[in-house]
Amino acid sequence: MRWEGNRESSNVEDVRGSGDGGGGGGFGIGGKSIGIGTIVIALVGGAIFGINPLTILGVLTGGEGPAPQAQQAPATAPPANDPMAKFVSTVLADTEDVWTQLFKQGGAVYVNPKLVLFRGAVRTAGCGQGQAAMGPFYCPADQKVYIDLNFYETLKTRMGAPGDFAQAYVIAHEVGHHVQNLLGIADKMEQVRSRASPAEANALSVRMELQADCFAGVWANHANESRKILEQGDIEEAMNAAAKIGDDALQANRGAAVRPESFTHGTSAQRQRWFSTGLKTGSVKACDTFNSRSV
Repeated sequence: MRWEGNRESSNVEDVRGSGDGGGGGGFGIGGKSIGIGTIVIALVGGAIFGINPLTILGVLTGGEGPAPQAQQAPATAPPANDPMAKFVSTVLADTEDVWTQLFKQGGAVYVNPKLVLFRGAVRTAGCGQGQAAMGPFYCPADQKVYIDLNFYETLKTRMGAPGDFAQAYVIAHEVGHHVQNLLGIADKMEQVRSRASPAEANALSVRMELQADCFAGVWANHANESRKILEQGDIEEAMNAAAKIGDDALQANRGAAVRPESFTHGTSAQRQRWFSTGLKTGSVKACDTFNSRSV
């Protein structure tokens, strides 16, 4: 992936200086968040939940927030000599450029999200306490993407999904959830979920996540058209990453029975298909997973 020398975003906050990112504790279900979810938990030995706690459709049931935690370090800009921070800042900037233009073409204004770098655990404004073991996630309440950069090492070594474009896909997917939030899709899903059965809520969650995959592909299409960011093997990296984090692949890798009724993010084939749809078409309209007869 050609990213060196491109613009870096100023919307990156670094709270890694607190050591553990704000203390222990679980992720507060009382908030709202959308994320890659139980990727690491599923692969490293945690349980796969019927409703993913890091997906917006799985965290809208209310409940008490987490207990007060240790003081979190104030957010600062990441150090200039941190190569991974530089990479994510550059990818975030590229998503800003693409979505700003697409929203403008649609007669709307794109509001840039913040990207928070944390280590171990982090407190959010509205989504409770997040932990690195749960993977990167997006919090609609504060419009921020959260990521522990150690996740990329897990993605490479434990999940078999190496490559810088695979890493960029992760960020673009979370930004895709931000786009859903700005478009009002997340709020509509909250309303529908309040009337849905657990199985129906899971099915809606799958469509939500697959649309974020498709939006990631839309970003890649326009970024490559404008700045020629793709190199040989990049698309294969993203498709491989999409395959590794499919619900069926995660369950099989745990040695568990594959249970389609528990899926919250979609199968490997579905995630590849919808990322590819966005990549090939570059069209937001083509990413309407909710009205598609099959996903």
